[in-house]
Amino acid sequence: MSNIVDPLVRQIAARVRAERERRRWTLAQLAEASGVSQAMISRIEREESSPTAVVLGKLSAAFRLSVSSLLAPLEGGAATDEERVRRQADAAEWRDPGTGYRRRQITSPRFPAEIAEIRLPAGAQVPYPAAAFAFIRQVVWVLEGQLTFHEGDRVHELHPGDTIELGEPAPRTFANDTDTECRYVVVLARHQQP
Repeated sequence: MSNIVDPLVRQIAARVRAERERRRWTLAQLAEASGVSQAMISRIEREESSPTAVVLGKLSAAFRLSVSSLLAPLEGGAATDEERVRRQADAAEWRDPGTGYRRRQITSPRFPAEIAEIRLPAGAQVPYPAAAFAFIRQVVWVLEGQLTFHEGDRVHELHPGDTIELGEPAPRTFANDTDTECRYVVVLARHQQP
């Protein structure tokens, strides 16, 4: 095993630890609230494991934060001119070790809406619990490929150019049932405070 830690793994570890400590939760309390084992949370916080998209979804639901928030750096403050321009070549991309799902944040944590570009590999699916969608509103916009979107008991087949505005929280699964990658954008805004 390499001693080099991916900067995004370090960032996620710091964010999960900070959010847990901010709430004064023990590992056991976060495990209970999220459904993620204490051992996994401990490995994430120690930068020994990169969480899957499913685990991030469960942790974000417990914290009442978006997945994007867990991927964002802790520091805030006003952006410099150089920080406001984000080059694609310099953009950090998080990769789900379980599915190969890739996520690139388009906006910074300072921007009022969160925008992320997602690349979902052929045959992959990523389920999220209903709680991951509490206090937020989202639009999913398919750019390339086909997305099979499960929203509770409803299934939506989305093609390039199609969008779906998500309603009340429900268990949701993003699935690519084809043999080619699907690329889509998620636009998220808070509509209530936790």
